[in-house]
Parts: sequence; C-alpha cells; structure tokens
Amino acid sequence: MKELIIIKMKKIVINGGRPLKGEVTISGAKNSVVALIPAIILADGIVTLDGVPAISDVDSLIDIMVTMGASVKRDGDSLEIDPRQVQSMAMPYGKINSLRASYYFYGSLLGRFGKATVGLPGGCDLGPRPIDLHLKAFEAMGAQMTQEGNAMHLEAKTGRMRGASIYMDTVSVGATINTMLAAVRASGRTVIENAAREPEIIDVATLLNNMGAHIRGAGTDIITIEGVDKLHGTRHQVIPDRIEAGTYISLAAAVGQGVQINNVLYEHLEGFIAKLEEMGVRMTVSEDSIYVEEQRELRAINIKTAPYPGFATDLQQPITPLLLKAKGRGMIMDTIYEKRINHVPELAKMTAKISSTSHQIIYEGPNQLHGAAVKATDLRAGAALVIAGLMAKGRTEITNIEFILRGYSNIIEKLKNLGADIELVEEA
Repeated sequence: MKELIIIKMKKIVINGGRPLKGEVTISGAKNSVVALIPAIILADGIVTLDGVPAISDVDSLIDIMVTMGASVKRDGDSLEIDPRQVQSMAMPYGKINSLRASYYFYGSLLGRFGKATVGLPGGCDLGPRPIDLHLKAFEAMGAQMTQEGNAMHLEAKTGRMRGASIYMDTVSVGATINTMLAAVRASGRTVIENAAREPEIIDVATLLNNMGAHIRGAGTDIITIEGVDKLHGTRHQVIPDRIEAGTYISLAAAVGQGVQINNVLYEHLEGFIAKLEEMGVRMTVSEDSIYVEEQRELRAINIKTAPYPGFATDLQQPITPLLLKAKGRGMIMDTIYEKRINHVPELAKMTAKISSTSHQIIYEGPNQLHGAAVKATDLRAGAALVIAGLMAKGRTEITNIEFILRGYSNIIEKLKNLGADIELVEEA
C-alpha cells in the first residue's frame, strides 16, 4: 500500500478594516544579507554578521554554507560563520534553484578558489533577469565557462582571477556585487564602470573592506578594486532593509492611526518618500525613524521605477494598495521588471479599479476594497496583498505565502503588535 503524503499548505488570513497604531522595527536588509553570507567564503577567519533578518532565504543560504563545509552559529539576529573549511564543490541543485541570490556563490568561489560549479538560480518570476552580465565580467577576468546540465562550471584559466576593466551594459545590482566578490582576491586592479549605486552595494563593500579588501567608489557609478592575497575575519552590522521600511510606511499611510517605523535610514528612501509627499502623506522624518500620521485625503500620482536613487522597483507593488485610496487617476510604469504586474488581477478580485497593459498599471480611486481569496505571485506582490487585506472590508485569504516569508522577517508578529487581525494558518 502506498503511503499518502500530505503537504500542508500555509495561508495568511486577514480580517481587515482594523486601524493600526504603535511602533514597528525594521530588520536587516534582505538584499544585503543574501550577498554578505556568500561573501564570507572569501575570508580566512571567522565573520560575524549582526542584524540578520529571520527569513527563509537566510535559512537556505546557511544550509548551502554548511553543505560546503562552513561552521555556522546563530544567536538571535547574529550569525557567526567560520568559512575556513569550505570546499569548492558543485552546489546542491534543489537549494540553488529556489534562491535567486545563489549566483553570489559564483563570485565568492571564483575569488577564493578560482573555480565554481553552481546550479542556475531561481527566485521570483519577474521576467527575464539574465546573468549574462555576470558571466561577461567573469570572462573578462579570465574565467572559462562550460555548461553541465542544470549547472554552470566556471574556472580561471590561470587558477586565479585577474583584474580587468568592466563596463556594465545595463545597471545591475547582482552583477556589480558579483564582480566585486570575484575581484577582491584577484591579481591586479578591477574597475567596474556603470556600476549600480544601491545602498546594499555599499554594505557589501564595507564588509569586504573590513575584511581587508581595497574597494573604492562603492555607491558611485565607478568602483575600483585592488586585489589582495587574503582576507581576515571581522564583525559587521547589516544595514536596515529599505524595502521592508517602505512596505511598512505604505501600510501605515493606508491603515494607520499613527505608526512609528524604527531603524530606517531616510537617505535610502528619498525617491520613495518624495512620491508619498506628492500624494499628500503626512509624516515626520527623524534620524532613524519615521512617524506616519493618520491620513485624510490623498492625491493620485504617477510613478516610474528607476535604478537607485530613483523609485525602487521593489516598492512599486507595496505602494499600489495605498494608491488605491487616493483620489483621481494615475499610472505606474516599471522600467526594471516588466512582469511586475501580477498583483493587479489579484487586487481587482478585491474590487479595486485597476488594470494593466504590458508595460504599465492604471488605477483610479478612491476604492473601498473587499476581502477575497488571492494568491501571492512573488515576494513584493505578496506584501501588496497583505496591505490590501488590512485595508479591505471582511476576510482576505492569501495563498502562496512562501514568497512573503522569503523576504519579510516576522511579518505576522510585527503586524499583530500594531493591532492587525492576521493569522498564519496551516491546512492539510
């Protein structure tokens, strides 16, 4: 007799319409930590990260590190990693293909061992996100590439990567970081032109420099790296997650009656906050916190995403439910990921006046949303649906929530503390 395997599905259930108030503290940046952990492979000593978020992507990265021979200790939001026993081995496919940031192992393994075999990355389906920029950079630095089934093998012809001048054809955070990782222990100088300028890149460069690397220009469009022979251990504080911060600011403006968001760096969110001000959102910005008042009338606005310091593509979806409260008609255009429109039909199920064409989203408001059964199609779409569920009348059920848990640390707990009626439910 065959054994019946029952997969338990998790869903988030929200009874909306409750006002939220109180304080919430932002966790460390997901988009930093997924690069910081693979970067530790480059060290010849123990590295401790503080402010590590409790998200499933971190769990997957720790598993991969342990599989490769690292020893890992976790204590609250601190993570201590000893990479000295790490071996360059073929990465476990299942783990790799569920995790987009797995491609950072290419850069760190090439930097330390001069070779890497890694399964092709997965993550959220946001349309084409090719890694050809990464590969082009590695090839310029002397790596040869061969494809083996679902994996790719890269090896430096001379056994060690060498410095090169690299021009990024398009601005890419992933490719900029990956090139930095491959370059810090390469022989000679690497110059990255048209580099991405995101805060997460500065964070990774700070960690590497604290380990003994010589990186200049992170946060500008030209980064220069002088290769060194070895790197040592250090301790590093992860920057706050600006996308999580933006998500909670949107949520506070949509359903809050006075919410303070702590551990926020305003300068990381200037483009986003400028748009909220254009809508008429009332808030008080302090050194490391933002207080969002209860809102009255909001105006519809147009949004166009752009690389940092422009409006972040990752905040396009979390701001959408707030826009649905605003009076008038507006448009959102995502210039980074064209498929970032999958939240639109889900919001429409909640009676929102919203539609999309291939390149833009059109909305009209104000809307009174109604609870419905909806599904998260990616991480940030999931965040948008959580906000919409909190705004809506009645009960909202969100499925596919693995996406949400990939990027928002303790989201259920944080929202309950603000007064939300929200549960994580397991059903057979």
